[in-house]
Amino acid sequence: MRISGRKNNEARKVEIIPNYLLHAEGSCLISFGNTKVLCAATIEDRVPPFLKGSGRGWTTAEYSLLPRSTQTRTEREAIKGKQSGRTHEIQRLIGRSLRASLDLVALGERQIKIDCDVIQADGGTRTASICGACVAIGLAIKKVKIRQNPFRHLVGAISCGIVDGEIIVDLDYNEDSNAEIDANFVMIDSGELVEVQVTGENGFFKDHQLLEMVNYAREEINKIFELQKTILLK
Repeated sequence: MRISGRKNNEARKVEIIPNYLLHAEGSCLISFGNTKVLCAATIEDRVPPFLKGSGRGWTTAEYSLLPRSTQTRTEREAIKGKQSGRTHEIQRLIGRSLRASLDLVALGERQIKIDCDVIQADGGTRTASICGACVAIGLAIKKVKIRQNPFRHLVGAISCGIVDGEIIVDLDYNEDSNAEIDANFVMIDSGELVEVQVTGENGFFKDHQLLEMVNYAREEINKIFELQKTILLK
């Protein structure tokens, strides 16, 4: 039993409040336990220069930690004058993950920009961002009413890891800080994996442990898909 009282294969409670912002085409506040991320989707009738004339759309993401989302104050990266390598990595991951949800030809020459602002961090901020951003995009597309619906798949993500030799799913900050193995899994609702990130922070892992983490992740992401579906079908 973990400090939180959860079983090893049990994720934190996930809550999604849709249409959280007044002005964004699509938005939500998503919570994974004490981790809370505000996600917003903006649809623009233009694409980056490298896609002009291609007939294809694009999706990109921006991610940030608000100063008191963490235990000690995190300086705004705008004050520092540059983004950290971690921020760049997470932004690219969110963008890649969300492109898997879309038919970019059906989207046409439009760009969907995703903003993911972490207002409270307790581990799993990138995976929560992906799950919330998927809902924000779905809501935005419904509002804008693109002629051919480009939304093809739900996208979900969750973290797994090995802590004290035990495989667990959806690590909170304390678990993540003490993990021997840290992993993130991104999947679409048809069952395929979009991306797998696995790092031996303080140890090594075996093939069967990776497969067990995939199974834990799939079980919990399927529950997230049901929640996303409930919101987007309203």
